[in-house]
Amino acid sequence: MGGHSGGRDALRQTFESVAGQYHRARPDYPEALYDSLVSLAGLRGTGDLLEVGGGTGKATLPLARRGYRITVVELGADLAAQARRNLAHFAGVSVVNGNFETWAPPAGSPPFDLVYAATAWHWIDPAIGYRKACELLRPGGHLAFWSAGHVFPVGGDSFFRQIQEVYDEIGEGKPDDEGYPTPDALPDQRAQLEATGLFEDVRVRRFDWEAVYTAEEYIALLNTFSGHISMPQWKRDRLYGEIRRRLAERPDGRLRRHWGTALHVARRI
Repeated sequence: MGGHSGGRDALRQTFESVAGQYHRARPDYPEALYDSLVSLAGLRGTGDLLEVGGGTGKATLPLARRGYRITVVELGADLAAQARRNLAHFAGVSVVNGNFETWAPPAGSPPFDLVYAATAWHWIDPAIGYRKACELLRPGGHLAFWSAGHVFPVGGDSFFRQIQEVYDEIGEGKPDDEGYPTPDALPDQRAQLEATGLFEDVRVRRFDWEAVYTAEEYIALLNTFSGHISMPQWKRDRLYGEIRRRLAERPDGRLRRHWGTALHVARRI
């Protein structure tokens, strides 16, 4: 909720300031998404995976548990350090602190079976990212990406439409084109993927799930979003004060937030 401001590079650096909170506050993706990813990408019991912008390892852990060898390239030094701690007991996982757009694997490394990004691909310059992924993949290898977004199913919590008046008041209203997407209407990037001419057999699968938050848990989540991190303190104080006040009026003091994602999987031509 709320608006977005600032350049791509400035915002993608903001997560460094909340590296510790990020792993606790951000949602886990559903296991069904990983089942679908493994199936659509034709991954066998083993495989070499490259994760772009792995953050603290949210989407690395479920695939590491399935036995894949994973190289994670993460721009933020603090996030990369956190990921190394979270993934320390997986011998097949290595975390590199670097920029995917300029990173190169060690000479002689085999090409990857899968390049993937979880809520990170939108930070990559598309003019560079698709071609780079293609070059790093083996023939017939796959690119996959998905982003966790806020969706609004029928019967969802009315809290978010109500709190929107506070965002508007502090000058952080939603962009006109953002709206309140239902899980099945979450936009996808199939057209952009196909337009690259580098990938074929583009498949999109949608998933949605619900998470319940207390006021403090929800504020901790908001504090991991670039738009909220970059807000002036007075705006955050006003917004978070209202979130606490309004949830305190509810019998259970909680809100229900629905997450949705469109998983994209495409094969290198």
